[in-house]
Amino acid sequence: MTEYAKPLMFIAGEWTEGSGDATEVLNPATGEVLSALPRADRTDLDRALDSAQRGFEIWRTMSAEKRCDIVLTGCRILRDRADEIAPLITMEQGKTVAESKLEIIRAAGLIEWDVNEGRRAYGTIVPSDPGFMRMGLRLPIGPVAAFTPWNFPISSPARKIGAALGAGCSIVIRASEETPAACAQLVRALIDGGVPGDVINLVYGPAAEVSSHLIDSSVIRAMTFTGSTGVGKHLAKLVADKMKPAVMELGGHSPVIICDDADAVSAAKQGAAAKFRNAGQICTCPTRFIVHEDVHDTFVDTFVSAAKALKVGNGLDADSQMGPLANARRLEALEGLVADAKNRGAKVAAGGSRIGNRGYFFEPTVLTDVPHDADVMNLEPFGPIAPVVRFKAFEDAIEIANRLDYGLCSYAFTNSQTRAQTLMERVESGIMSINHFGTSQPDTPFGGVKESGYGREGGYETLDAFMITKFISQRMAG
Repeated sequence: MTEYAKPLMFIAGEWTEGSGDATEVLNPATGEVLSALPRADRTDLDRALDSAQRGFEIWRTMSAEKRCDIVLTGCRILRDRADEIAPLITMEQGKTVAESKLEIIRAAGLIEWDVNEGRRAYGTIVPSDPGFMRMGLRLPIGPVAAFTPWNFPISSPARKIGAALGAGCSIVIRASEETPAACAQLVRALIDGGVPGDVINLVYGPAAEVSSHLIDSSVIRAMTFTGSTGVGKHLAKLVADKMKPAVMELGGHSPVIICDDADAVSAAKQGAAAKFRNAGQICTCPTRFIVHEDVHDTFVDTFVSAAKALKVGNGLDADSQMGPLANARRLEALEGLVADAKNRGAKVAAGGSRIGNRGYFFEPTVLTDVPHDADVMNLEPFGPIAPVVRFKAFEDAIEIANRLDYGLCSYAFTNSQTRAQTLMERVESGIMSINHFGTSQPDTPFGGVKESGYGREGGYETLDAFMITKFISQRMAG
């Protein structure tokens, strides 16, 4: 089995422990300490910023073709190392090894798309009078600051790093301190593939201190963040004060509308698989199941059976289908959500409790007859809890789906194309999947509306936040 080694920071082309006070990385399946984790102090952060400025001057002057070839080499190395990296992700985050390996492959695909988009970052030629030339020239904006969460510890950094490198920018990334090895292995693969050492800087440290220091620096020209809406709002104020563009991929509370003409059994089986992946710790995870009263009982019976059949255990065990929650905070939060729902009249159809007293395991949980004022219907659960509510009229389902300030992802099941078209147009979300639980791929845009954020990752929009379009007007000499 792969051994967990101390993750290091990567600053100014060197792997280093830095000068800040260390913290601990815990295994969520056992509660045991995996390693001490080095942290950056202000001196380390300043070194990273100086390095990023040097890296930008190197990377921006390199042809998009050459940049792409280098990064693609790093992605091939990452894919080749997937078997040895996957257990590290599982040890520090909890998801099964199979899910960890899929995330690594996805991370490589995200970066590959982004850097190839850099080869297609064309400008525009505007028709002009004779003797004049007018064009829109696309240029990299400068060094980027990135902040990533613990739930997808390699694919979320991959989105940030891929977009920055694809645009011709350098990057300073502050990875989650709970899941540091994943990002460190990603950076190592890219550096081993030939990315110049100053182009990527990886740091750990207290989130508030690192983010404020980086955003305040004149070196940083753009910011990208994935995390909670509350933290996102705070960072948005910091970057707004400095007039820097940002990509904000924030929280979600994804509604799932099951119409009376849908196959409720199929929808429930798909829903359970999607709900309990990564123990429900996914921002695009289906969270509120809004089910027509005519198919409600069939849907619930099937969903409950699927939830009870799941094998919950250490993600390193081959037969585990769902691992632990990532940390004790999530465990406490889920216990509170279940207790609140029960106090307000909801019924626990499956699960509802912690499993054992070692590690952070929680039962796959299904709640029915959940009132709309229950916390679980209003706060992002970020765990394996599926609240189910009934609806009678189609318009009611849309109203329930849109009642929250979140707007990241939504899902619906119907055999009516007319209804599908109405749902596409009227459900307020940045992403919608109909009759399945797909979200986004590298070549499709990813992002939310309302308090779920702004900006897009992936698709042809993926480089937009990290490039400027400079208008050039030239009168021909002579």
